[in-house]
Formats: sequence, C-alpha cells, structure tokens
Amino acid sequence: MPAEALEEVSEDGLRKVARVVLLDPEDRILLLHGHEPDDPADDWWFTPGGGLEGEETREQAALRELAEETGITDVELGPVLWRRTCSFPFAGRRWDQDEWYYLARTTQTAIDVTGLTELERRSVAGARWWTCRELTRSHETVYPTRLAELFRRLLDEGPPAGPVTLDTEIV
Repeated sequence: MPAEALEEVSEDGLRKVARVVLLDPEDRILLLHGHEPDDPADDWWFTPGGGLEGEETREQAALRELAEETGITDVELGPVLWRRTCSFPFAGRRWDQDEWYYLARTTQTAIDVTGLTELERRSVAGARWWTCRELTRSHETVYPTRLAELFRRLLDEGPPAGPVTLDTEIV
C-alpha cells in the first residue's frame, strides 16, 4: 500500500502535516535541502516534517518525522508557532497540505539520514544549521517563503501567544 494511503487527510481534503522549527543552543535553525527527485537543480530549503500516519497526533508526527529525517531524538517539543495551507508540485503530483509548525529545541546537532524513505533519499540532498543572519541574507528558495522574517521575530519576541496563520502559498 502506498504511504500516501496511510496518511491522514483533513475534512477539507488537505494532507495533515506537522513540521518542526528546530533550534540548537546557538539559536540556529535546522533546514533540509530538498529537490525534485529527477532534477537536483530544482531545489529549496525546508523545515523537517511530514504527514500524519494513522491515528498519531501532530505532536507524535512531528517527533517521528524529525527522527526519521534527521536522526535527532533528544528534543524538547514546544508550542505550535505557525499554521499554513500550501499547494505545490512534487515528484509528479500536487500536494495540498495543512501544515502546523512546532517550535523545538535540541542540543543534538549531528544529523543521521538513515531513516529517510525511498522518495526522501532521492530528493533530500542534505541538512544545514542556519543562523538568522545567514537565512536573512540567503538568496536560496526557502519554505515557507517568509521563514527568515518569522525566525527573526521568534528570536526577538519569543513564541507567539497562539499559532499565527500564515498566508496560503501556492507554487
């Protein structure tokens, strides 16, 4: 059975996704470097995370996905920072998602990608810890597109009182 068939879909037909804004002790954020499976030149940076499976909660999915994609398990999961709806083409299909971004902190900065799925192995080129300054100055494609600004606000003001709804992104 394809993995997509096991994933949870919301009432509005959107794939339920949990993402992690993972910060290390130096307040750097971890981003994965992704690309189209058959076109490494079509690339972007994104936060770890993925779709809910079966009956798992978004918190459980966030921690599972983080462990699978990075090998990082020593994590203090915090509140939901942001929510966003997005739609994008990837690997020959359109993905329509309802994403929740959780704040998390870790002291574990070494990355282990042995838990990647077959599709992820073909489409994730690596991972990098970014400072806010590096992210702000970068000309790379990053999702969500306002991540540098959101990251700066998080560092300056701390987590919002409740989840902030980001603009819908359609790529």
